Amino acid sequence: MLTLNTHSLVEKNYIRKLADFVDAISLEKPDVIALQEVNQTCCEAEVPAKELSGYCTCHDGVVIRKDNHVWNAVKQLQDKGETYYWTWLPKKKGYDKYDEGIALMSRSPIRKTDVVQVSEVDDYNNWKTRKLLGICTEALSEEWFYSVHYGWWNDAEEPFQGQWEKTNSHMKKKEAVWLMGDFNSPAEVRKEGYDQITTAGWMDSFLLASRADNGITVGEVIDGWKEKITDTNGMRIDQIWCKRREKVTRSQVIFNGRNYPVVSDHYGVMIEYER
Repeated sequence: MLTLNTHSLVEKNYIRKLADFVDAISLEKPDVIALQEVNQTCCEAEVPAKELSGYCTCHDGVVIRKDNHVWNAVKQLQDKGETYYWTWLPKKKGYDKYDEGIALMSRSPIRKTDVVQVSEVDDYNNWKTRKLLGICTEALSEEWFYSVHYGWWNDAEEPFQGQWEKTNSHMKKKEAVWLMGDFNSPAEVRKEGYDQITTAGWMDSFLLASRADNGITVGEVIDGWKEKITDTNGMRIDQIWCKRREKVTRSQVIFNGRNYPVVSDHYGVMIEYER
């Protein structure tokens, strides 16, 4: 499995970085990919429904536009002979010109989708709106995979605490769950978001892994953190959590310049586990 906050369309040299991402996926072939900050330009032309190969809608009225990041990644993978099924949920307006959303890609057809509102606010024009997107697949029909992107611990209006409580409550209905994404909760900070997740009984795949690197997914101060910190030696805020103990054999950071080129202001996390 792989998770990555893509920062798509916003990145300098975006077209090259999209190609680098596709090249890596075609080599690594993750079974499930969770993506955050998956953008499309609000005014771009719509993709005709007949051209949306592998697409599974997760919500009524979703429009896929021609520069949609996940759509273009799937198309380029098709050109390399790799088929991915996918879904995308727009959550809010980003940078005043993008439909910003979250996405999931799967090598197996998608059986079901699940959308979870976790923020108090549900306003497309409010950047603090937060939702989760989940899938189960034909190959892994008993497991749910969610792409997540939470707020910050000390946010006065939309703190992490409330968003996590809604998440945890929703997931009690399911047995096998993976939460994959940008938690905005550094693993090294105590008595905040990371500890709230562990207290609820969830397990960090990084700690379960038989083999792991340093886990750092943000190497410098990035958007969303500039008002909170002035310097960092690296943060592990992109994480993969499981509801039950799994046999994770490897956890590694990807797209960090050492393990494939940097393609975003975040690095990705990729894990392997035995079923």
